[in-house]
Amino acid sequence: QVQLQESGPGLVKPSQTLSLTCTVSGGSITTNYYYWSWVRQPPGKGLEWIGYINYAGNTYYSPSLKSRASFSRDTSKNQFFLQLSSVTPEDTAVYYCARGLPEEYDYWGPGTQVTVSS
Repeated sequence: QVQLQESGPGLVKPSQTLSLTCTVSGGSITTNYYYWSWVRQPPGKGLEWIGYINYAGNTYYSPSLKSRASFSRDTSKNQFFLQLSSVTPEDTAVYYCARGLPEEYDYWGPGTQVTVSS
């Protein structure tokens, strides 16, 4: 059973960088041919896909966030990371990590609330 767990600060100040970690257990993030996504849900809105880092370390970013988002990973710890720079209150959301691509996720983390506020 694959499990994902998000972690990181719950409060970030405007203009700073949001940094989140997704820790995966029960399966390796380097296993062919899995994709590991970041997804967020702002209050009162639908899910927004941020992008993915895949089994080979390749990344893809949603065009709307490409200029500010960055993914990386630590294979020794079976973790992958999200950094989102220059945050504004509009980046306030519940952030999820998931295995798979939009419409095809099979495992999700429980989500972590991130609030952008001074």
